[in-house]
Amino acid sequence: MDEVVLGVDLGTSSSKAVLTTPDGAVVARAQRDHRVSLPRPGWAEVDAEAVWWSEVVSLCRELVGSAAGVGAPRVAAVAVSGVGPCLVVVDAAGRPLRPAVLYGIDTRAQSQIERLTLRYGPEALLARCGKALSSQAVGPKLAWVRDEEPELYARAARWHGSSSWVVEQLTGEHVQDHATASQCDPLYDLPARDWARDWAHEVAPGLPLPRLAWPAEVVGTVTAAAAAATGLAPGTPVVAGTVDAWAEAHSAGVRSPGDTMLMYGSTAFVLQVVDGLRSGPGVWATSGTDPGQYTLSGGTATAGALTEWVRDLTGRAPWPELLSEAAAVPPGAEGLLVLPHFAGERTPLYDPQARGVLAGLTLRHGRGHLVRAAYEGTALAIDQVLDAVSEVGGPPGRLVAVGGGTRSQLWLQVVSDVTGLVQHVPRETVGACYGGALLAATGAGLVPPGTDWSHPERTVEPVPANVERYRELTEVYADLQVASRDAVHRLATSG
Repeated sequence: MDEVVLGVDLGTSSSKAVLTTPDGAVVARAQRDHRVSLPRPGWAEVDAEAVWWSEVVSLCRELVGSAAGVGAPRVAAVAVSGVGPCLVVVDAAGRPLRPAVLYGIDTRAQSQIERLTLRYGPEALLARCGKALSSQAVGPKLAWVRDEEPELYARAARWHGSSSWVVEQLTGEHVQDHATASQCDPLYDLPARDWARDWAHEVAPGLPLPRLAWPAEVVGTVTAAAAAATGLAPGTPVVAGTVDAWAEAHSAGVRSPGDTMLMYGSTAFVLQVVDGLRSGPGVWATSGTDPGQYTLSGGTATAGALTEWVRDLTGRAPWPELLSEAAAVPPGAEGLLVLPHFAGERTPLYDPQARGVLAGLTLRHGRGHLVRAAYEGTALAIDQVLDAVSEVGGPPGRLVAVGGGTRSQLWLQVVSDVTGLVQHVPRETVGACYGGALLAATGAGLVPPGTDWSHPERTVEPVPANVERYRELTEVYADLQVASRDAVHRLATSG
């Protein structure tokens, strides 16, 4: 083993890194946990230097150190993926001027979304960007900084996503990959696969646009300063990287039209490869990881974050204990139903004022019921996302389940029972950093484009009796969303 590749991923609740051989065998892995800052209702932020960069440095030092020694393999290339689309506004030296504004779970820019939608028009936005403006878009967040923090904006020299900011720390290069750029609406022209320069200069005047590259494309090399910080060798090639879900789909073999990925994490995310540019107001059309590839996607605002909340609320019992209690509760949680909109909702509601609801709660319900109902609520939300994507791209040809949540067999089973779909679980579910490692290996020329590291390990089949039970619950869930909407909106604006 002469060479290895390094993939690093900046997740919502942790950063992970992995060293692999060119054939995808994992040599070493490491993880650092962190929390998202929620300083105000509707805000979700991360201190890019204190969290992302410090964790990248720590992870690199651990893994590079583990591979050090006489005859040790050389790190041939590095890739960084991260949560996204996010916004990191930096000064001329590349230092963040404020905490990074996170993806669609940060809903602060509603007035900017409305203003920009009125300015350009829904039809023009859909035709040029592939989707309606929502809290998932970067452009309104940039406009928010310009409107609400004008002195800070005047000091800004560049803007980044999460992974591209780390790439700048490693290489000094200001670049953005196409998959991430295509989520920076309304700054990117999806049919042209280029920046929408006229709109971009209106939304963010005075700020240069990053150089565009494909995720596996080498965009620079590790500088002497970054080498001193991370332990990587100066001159190590760095590829563009991408948003975490796209990196994970890449390594999970979701590469052909109809292939669909369901990522189980703090939020849930669906990504489907399509056979050409397709768009609809309810989903996000984007560029993919491979040149010429298009994808459709959608996501919930909470998923694993909700079950973690239940665990915190009930005394942080060990997960095996909680899951055992939840598994003993029958489908339907004996009349307890959860609307999982604890951070608003993304697809398909696009409602930042949506709120969580616990319906049917009685004195006989215990924490096992709460955990089961949380899993069922997130599964019902995932079902709505899959329906929205299928309306535009067609039903999934193959559904691949990835992410840390796949360790919960109960959650997987509930989702298959709610959706009626078979899920394929790969052998390696280390996360988006594994996809980053494949992108790095491709960029370094260690493997040819199109290399697939996915190895299916097991499938999860729906249980027919449970499918019938959840079909009834799906109707109740949709009715409850409508019935509670006005009340939770009033509560959201009164807090």
